[in-house]
Amino acid sequence: MKNIYHTLGLLIFAVSSFTNIEAAHHKDILLDAINNPDRNAKYSARDNFRNPYETLSFFQIKPTMHVLELAAGGGWYTEILAPYLKSAGKLSVTHYNPQGSGYYKRSRDSYDKKVASNALFQGVSVITAETPPTQSFTKPETQDLVLTFRNLHNWLARDAMKAVMQEAYNSLKVGGHFGVVEHRAPEGSTMEFMKTSGYVSQSLAIETATAVGFTLVATSEINANPNDTADHPKGVWTLPPSFRLKDQDREKYAEIGESDRMTLLFKK
Repeated sequence: MKNIYHTLGLLIFAVSSFTNIEAAHHKDILLDAINNPDRNAKYSARDNFRNPYETLSFFQIKPTMHVLELAAGGGWYTEILAPYLKSAGKLSVTHYNPQGSGYYKRSRDSYDKKVASNALFQGVSVITAETPPTQSFTKPETQDLVLTFRNLHNWLARDAMKAVMQEAYNSLKVGGHFGVVEHRAPEGSTMEFMKTSGYVSQSLAIETATAVGFTLVATSEINANPNDTADHPKGVWTLPPSFRLKDQDREKYAEIGESDRMTLLFKK
């Protein structure tokens, strides 16, 4: 009997040691991606506000995952995610229709050029997505993790937030996670304010996600900014990095910093 307990003890120790080594390895890969000197200098300068290591760790990302980033924009997070997932995982992103016009076409064209020529974007699969969605983002239940960063307000303004979250839910494997970062409106904010200011209340984000089937796992204040009142002449775009007012009161808004943000983790 003593030998059995001894063997079990050794087995538990071995499993625990392997788990710790694996976690440390994942941490090293993520830090390497974040600290990559080839990242866009303007992007990496935002790390203090956007906390990519803490945020992605909170979202329980692993380098072996299939990850879908919704509305990848200029690729701020893609620069980190693509190298992190390159060897053992897979990154797909949704983006504007390349047949669009104006800002939407410029944004998609710029992103496509990065995928074609920037080594940090190697291996990224770009999926065209309309708002609201007109087709599934991926095959059902193929993604381990779906992420979106500062996009809920855009979907809300088009009455599409619930529809996008539904497609995120459909894309995830059972047990998969949905990670959300969004500019946070004060509770009690009107729908009109949220649709025009770029801020969304945390309660509305949670209510909408749970309505499509998600379960809230945890919330975090990683990306909180108590200096942001959400009361600005040009909404969230008054603050850095947009500085919509240009030089008017620039020092004041630079001192506030980037927006106060909710960070939410859901599970399918």
